Amino acid sequence: MEALRITVALLILIHGVYRLTMGLVEPFGTWLDSIGLPYSYGWAMAVTLYELIGPALMLVRRWTSLAALGHAAILTLGAILVHLPAGWFVVGAGRNGVEYSVLLIAALLAIAWAWWPLRPAGAAATRH
Repeated sequence: MEALRITVALLILIHGVYRLTMGLVEPFGTWLDSIGLPYSYGWAMAVTLYELIGPALMLVRRWTSLAALGHAAILTLGAILVHLPAGWFVVGAGRNGVEYSVLLIAALLAIAWAWWPLRPAGAAATRH
């Protein structure tokens, strides 16, 4: 589970770092505006900051569950708005589909469960 937490955190962190360093926050905001989202630049900056702060928290095991759940919510919205209309497959039988998003969402939910501070009695807590 440690390997999954670290890997997923790094995958998400790369997106935020790349968008910020390559000046892609504004184009992301422009795209969000094109689909009718109000305050689109603010949302683009918020998502980018979350892609920097959330993974950092996951890497240092602080508020891991909340960071994972927050990003799962962001990815779910992205899957619905962007990837689902393109179909299931990312490559091969299709392009830009939802399958990779579903995999990341499942991984984030597993991480959130593993690091959740309160579990029902008898639930496994194998996170180390």
